Amino acid sequence: MKYIEAIKTGFRTINKNWQLVLIQIGMLFISIISFFVIVGIPFGIAFLIFGIDLTEFSDIADVFRILKSPSDTFSKYIVLILILIISLILYILFAIMLGLYVLGGSIGVIGKTLKENLNHFSFKDFTYEAKTLFLKLLGFTSVIVLIFILTAFFLSIVGGSIAAIISYAKEQDSTLALFFGTFFSLILIILSMVMVIFILAMTIYGFASLYFKKTGAFKSIKEAVNFLIKYPNGFWLYTVLFLGYFIILFLLGF
Repeated sequence: MKYIEAIKTGFRTINKNWQLVLIQIGMLFISIISFFVIVGIPFGIAFLIFGIDLTEFSDIADVFRILKSPSDTFSKYIVLILILIISLILYILFAIMLGLYVLGGSIGVIGKTLKENLNHFSFKDFTYEAKTLFLKLLGFTSVIVLIFILTAFFLSIVGGSIAAIISYAKEQDSTLALFFGTFFSLILIILSMVMVIFILAMTIYGFASLYFKKTGAFKSIKEAVNFLIKYPNGFWLYTVLFLGYFIILFLLGF
């Protein structure tokens, strides 16, 4: 399947299940409302119960004065800070669970449409697939997040090494330092883009393995990596879509 044909197939599949777009929008509104319910309301009630005086923060000098003695501020508002932290943790957990549920349902519906060539959206299928894939997606996305963290750590080490090389080159020759700075910066940018796009592509193909092959988290990642190695066009297709997405965002910005 060529790039254009694959993109057309993707648009046709989404067109058959346009209700998924409404579900995504609904999830966004629920997330916003939930923030005010889970975080805003308890925080506001805490303000009223503890009678916190906001006039202490009315002047910039007061803010700097408070920052000079953070321990006093922390001890004074310890309960309020704890309520805020707990509320934020609960909201983040809720948002993650909701996002995984909707993602699982979307993957299942799209996969079933491609597998059985369906021409209509079924909310019953959506909820069934969401429940079926929820735990698998939780494990899979946890591994992907860990991979992203390790990748960021690796790139930070590479960036630090490049900075050390450039610093050493500056001591020898400014022209040499300029060359090394430009050359290694380009390498770091390209390496970062390739690694990020590869991980994102691996995630998408991993989703496919979760649904079609019913594999677990690590097996899905292995299947996705093997697929991208065996069929590199899959990586380039995702690269085209990734760059196209940012080009469209850039054009819309103007």
